[in-house]
Amino acid sequence: MLGGGLPAGGMPGGVVLGEGVLAHGLGGRTDLPMDGLTAIVGGGAAVAASFLALTVAWKRPRLRPEGGRPLPAGLARVLDGRALTWAGRVLALAAALLVVVVAFAGPPTDAENLAPWALFVTFWVGLVPASVLLGPVWRRVNPLRTVHAALCALTRTDPGGRRALPEAVGYRPAAGWLTGFVWLELVAPNRSDPRVVGWLIVGYAVVNVAAAWWFGRGWFTRGDGFEAYSSLMARLCPVGRRSDGTLVWRTPLTGLMRVGGEAGLAATACVLIGSTGFDGVTRTTYWRDNVDPRSLAAGTAGLAAAIGVVALLYFGAMRASAALTGLTGQDAAALAGRFAATLLPIAFGYTLAHYFSFFLLEGQMTFILASDPFATGANLLGQTGYRVDYGLVTPAVTAQVQVNAIVLGHICGTIAAHDLALRTRPRDRTLRGQAPIALVMVALTCAGLFALLSG
Repeated sequence: MLGGGLPAGGMPGGVVLGEGVLAHGLGGRTDLPMDGLTAIVGGGAAVAASFLALTVAWKRPRLRPEGGRPLPAGLARVLDGRALTWAGRVLALAAALLVVVVAFAGPPTDAENLAPWALFVTFWVGLVPASVLLGPVWRRVNPLRTVHAALCALTRTDPGGRRALPEAVGYRPAAGWLTGFVWLELVAPNRSDPRVVGWLIVGYAVVNVAAAWWFGRGWFTRGDGFEAYSSLMARLCPVGRRSDGTLVWRTPLTGLMRVGGEAGLAATACVLIGSTGFDGVTRTTYWRDNVDPRSLAAGTAGLAAAIGVVALLYFGAMRASAALTGLTGQDAAALAGRFAATLLPIAFGYTLAHYFSFFLLEGQMTFILASDPFATGANLLGQTGYRVDYGLVTPAVTAQVQVNAIVLGHICGTIAAHDLALRTRPRDRTLRGQAPIALVMVALTCAGLFALLSG
């Protein structure tokens, strides 16, 4: 099953899946040039050392949100062109329709059906690197926006909707959607059944298009979990847009430098970090030896606990930081939202660590099955007897990527938090106010590495 182990054995058309392949990674502690304890201690020490170095060498804000070098005019025109937008929307809508049709009318098992692989591997995992490298691509091509625009045109309805979504709601609907999706991916039974996948996509589309029809197309920005996820990760993209609309090359972390708090963003980031952390925990020897992998209650409780621990650490650090810097009332309450974006590099690091080999290896199945989506034997690629290339990335490379992704993600989060603190706090309070955040960064680094390397 996807999300908990892939089907082993032969497949039609000569496709062969490796036996005993873990769904979310091939690397492990035995593939590192050091023992697991050394990696954990070294990772925590690296994050702590980076914080200390920042306090000495980084005395003023350096990440300028309005900085960056403008892209060449011709390239900017192409990237902002309507032709590129509509080409992307047509392709995305066509791909989504194909996946839904195949989910209901294609082969009945996940070993032969394109839909589970397209949703859980190529789309869910691929959305992150695509957004970090290319920007908010899903907002640009989101098929739900296309369907909503067509619905408004047919019903002669204002795309702005009937009632504005209250600003205080923020990213909370997206956090709810993402929680539900990761529960489905990591816990729910029969999650890779093609028919279940088909109904999931249809149900998600209907609810979100209906919400956009009522609240307006702005709903997708913070209400559509996948678009919100893509747009948040796109803040790490080296190509960004200044407030005047100019596309620029920029230092990736500058996209996180928003002084104002954003409602629900902290909750969303905690869901992303906690869920990938839970995925790592389920592959530890302790979990496998003591928990029934088929237990819905244990899986649900474990996922909730993982998200809850991350939230407790983050919000606890924010409360301690407020107390140490003398903030009270609304100023103290706003602190968690103000620094929430600095969690995004950590979420990216966890995602890269847990899904790197999963995307590169099992992700090949999407393209293999897409060549003959209805299993008719008419291979569109003109190939037969081909296999998933499990030699594309070695376990040693995977292990190195996993460890470095977690450590560097926390270091980047520490840098962003330090730079933002210099913008929002008196200088004499910056150091002691960051101490609780630094401790949480070190703790999360060690916990993440422990979950990753104790499998």
